[in-house]
Parts: sequence; structure tokens; C-alpha cells
Amino acid sequence: MHIVCNLPSTYTFAMLSYSARTKFLIGTFVVATLFTISACSSNSVADKRADSEARDEHVQVHAIPVKLQELRRNVESVGSLFALEEVTVSSEVDGKVDEVLVDVGDRVERGQPLVNVSTIELKLALDQQRALYQQARARLGITEESDDIKNVPDAAEVKKAAADLKEAEEAYKRSEQLLEKRLIPRQDFDQIDARVHSARAAYDLAVQSVQNLRAQLPQYNASVELAEKKLRDAVIRAPFKGQVKERVVSPGQYLKVQTPVMVIVSMDPLRVRLKIPETMAGLIQIGDRLLVTVDAYPNRAFSGKLSRINPSVDPQSRTFEVEALLENLEGLLKPGFFVKARIPSRKLDPGMVVPQDALQYSYGIYKVFLIQGDVLKEQEVKVGDLSAEQVEIVSGVKAGDMIAVPVKGQVLKDEARIKLVD
Repeated sequence: MHIVCNLPSTYTFAMLSYSARTKFLIGTFVVATLFTISACSSNSVADKRADSEARDEHVQVHAIPVKLQELRRNVESVGSLFALEEVTVSSEVDGKVDEVLVDVGDRVERGQPLVNVSTIELKLALDQQRALYQQARARLGITEESDDIKNVPDAAEVKKAAADLKEAEEAYKRSEQLLEKRLIPRQDFDQIDARVHSARAAYDLAVQSVQNLRAQLPQYNASVELAEKKLRDAVIRAPFKGQVKERVVSPGQYLKVQTPVMVIVSMDPLRVRLKIPETMAGLIQIGDRLLVTVDAYPNRAFSGKLSRINPSVDPQSRTFEVEALLENLEGLLKPGFFVKARIPSRKLDPGMVVPQDALQYSYGIYKVFLIQGDVLKEQEVKVGDLSAEQVEIVSGVKAGDMIAVPVKGQVLKDEARIKLVD
């Protein structure tokens, strides 16, 4: 709509009388008002026409029934990862640290050297114990070919005492005959008799000494083996395959027995500990598989298996703890990670399901669109277990209800008219 007004020039307008100017302004205002009303009326008509056309436009949808089927219940929980084993490795000998062979983060194998301790004093102690052991063997007359003596009288010390005793006894017999013939004085005979008693006592003492030494021989041998062990323990080794979590020694530091040197953690498998509500106790058992996700790798799931279930429930939280072993062959997971876990249970329960595409979410509310004739009706629902393809509906619809799944590019609205597509 076009309105053309031929307005007088500024000079002409100024020459008009007051009454004429007033009439002119009123006329101009009326014309402008009529123009505005006409424009608004035109817009209103256009909007109504657009709304009418929108109502007449049909939304293309697929009609899907709400199905009732057996559902495998999932137990979901959160928890943390823990090392399978975590050990503080300590020194078993006294000595100065010669060399530190690994550091934090290094991977180690079972038996791999971690720290070398000075062996000078340990070697001297071993030599001393070996000397004492060999000395005891020599006193017993043990050769390199034999480890022990079969009979105490075979010992060199006992043999010498036995020879002295035999010599004294033979001298006693000769002196006794000479005494009877009065060929020696009584005093000489008494001295020979005393020698016999002394030799017999020496023999008994030798036998006792050999028996004691023979009993002590294993002790001497054990002292040698202990000194050898201490020498081996000067090399501090990893108790199992894992990684170094912490190093607490430096070269030159003097260690005492039980001084911590490193913390080693076992990284494969890892433990995952979860808190499960007591109401789900009947849904899980040892050996069940579980899937775990971590924030560090949001698009990846890690598989594990339940290994332990705590027999008691925490009275405060009404939960019980379960533990699973999680493979970590690639070393991606770390102790301390926060995890989300899902345990598919073996129990099947009936439940209503709809396709994931039929469900809409807005401001904390889940909803579907029921098909009533050729019109959609928005319906709020409460959902249960979710999966990649379907979702469980707990309430809001009933089995057999027909719901709409929009064709690609179509938007569902309440009261919208629909066109069914196969």
C-alpha cells in the first residue's frame, strides 16, 4: 500500500495562519494512524495464514508400538582403581647405597635389580664365617669328599686321645708286673697309675668335645649360608612385575635394615572397587563380567570380571563393596582413576521398551509423542535402563501404545497432524 502526500514547503507552511496549521497537523496524524493500522492488519492476516498453513502441514513419522519384552537388568555404580599389589621395598642389610638403577615410572620385572648396596663389609663377614666352618671341619677330620664323620672315634682328636690312653694302659701293665717283683719303687707305679687315669679322662673329654663340635657344625654352616644371603641381599630386587611408584633413596645414603628404598605397584591386572546398593545384591555374583569407563578415555570401555563380594552391608550407606579385576595390558589405566561401571546381571525382568529415537529430553524431562488418530499427543514418561538402541519406559505409557518416531528432518510437536511413513 503506497500513500503519497504533497506537503507544502517550509516557507509556505510558516506563512499559514495558526488555525490552518493546526488543521494541517491533525490531518497528517490521522493519515499516519490509518497507515499503521492498515500495516498491522496486513501482518495479522499474514500470520494467521502462516499458522493455518503450518497446521495443514503433516509431520512425517513412523508408528512404533510400545513393546513388552524381557530385559536384562544392569547394575551401575562408581568407584576407583587400585593396584593389584603395592609394596614398599626395604633394605635387608646395612650398608651404603652404591647405585640406584631405576626411578619413578620405570617398568620393572620380577627379580630385576633396583638398588646396589656396598658389599665390602659383607664379603669380609662371609670370609670370616667360612674360615670358622672350615676350622671346625678340620678338627673333626672331615675332608672335602665327605660332609660328616660316621663315628666319633674316627675324629682325629679322639684318635690321639685313644692312642695316649692305650700307651698309658700298657705302661701300667708293665709297671704292675715290675712292682710285684719289687723291681720298681711304689712311687713310680703310682705315677704311672695316675697317667692312666689322666689319659682316660683326656679320652672322655676328646669324645665329648668332638660330639659338641659335631653338633655345632650345622650352626657354622648356617652362619656361612646367612653371610652368603646377606651378600646376595646387597642387590635389592623387585618383588614382582610392575612400575616404580616412589623412590626414597639416593646414591651414598647409608641404609639400615628395613629402611624403605622404593614403592612398587603391580599394574596388570588392576583392582576396581565399587559400592553396590543392598537392593541389588541378588543381581550379581562372582564371575560376572562388567564394563568400566574412565574420564581419561570417554569413548572406550574396559572389560573386567567380579572377583570378590563383601559379605556385609554398611549400615550407614546401605551398600556393600565388590571388587573386580580389570585387564590393563596396554597400561592405559592408572591406580586412583575414578571409574563408572556397568554390570549386566543374569536376571531377566519384563519391561516396556521404545526405540531410542522416539525419546526426547528437555529440561530434565523425558517425553514421547503418542499417536491418537492423525494427531500427536505429548506424553511425559519415566525411563529406566538405557542402551544404544532402545530405552526402558517405567511409567507414562502402556504396552501396545503407538508412538511416533520422526522421519529424518521432521520435528515433533504437540497437537501436530501426522502422515505415517512405512
